[in-house]
Amino acid sequence: MNPWAGKVNGVTWSAAFFACAGLLEIGLAWATPSGAPGFWRLWDALWRGGLDLLLALGLAHRVALCRTIALVYCLASLTTYAVVIALALGHAPLSFPAAVMIQSAFEVPSCTLLFFYLRSPGASATFTRPLF
Repeated sequence: MNPWAGKVNGVTWSAAFFACAGLLEIGLAWATPSGAPGFWRLWDALWRGGLDLLLALGLAHRVALCRTIALVYCLASLTTYAVVIALALGHAPLSFPAAVMIQSAFEVPSCTLLFFYLRSPGASATFTRPLF
């Protein structure tokens, strides 16, 4: 059975964004060096990426709770990046790892579009399935 058959475009794009975010989280932890030991860094990335992948699965199955979690995720992400940009414009002495900059280049435009879709009445009508 194909879980993507007959899906609305917004459902597909929402699930694809969180699946890509999860894979990017895991891939960047693998590819970029950091101060943490290798195993623990990858273990942490697997949990964070796994939660994104689990959210993508819930969105693909149109679970209403996953829509709410995705809305909160996008709102928190956009707020965090807005604060960081404000600090950068204020010339705060901050430095970020390359992985954070790559993730933000992916997440900011995607979360902006996704947030407005998930708030729409069409998304409310699409994500109607209860968790249990």
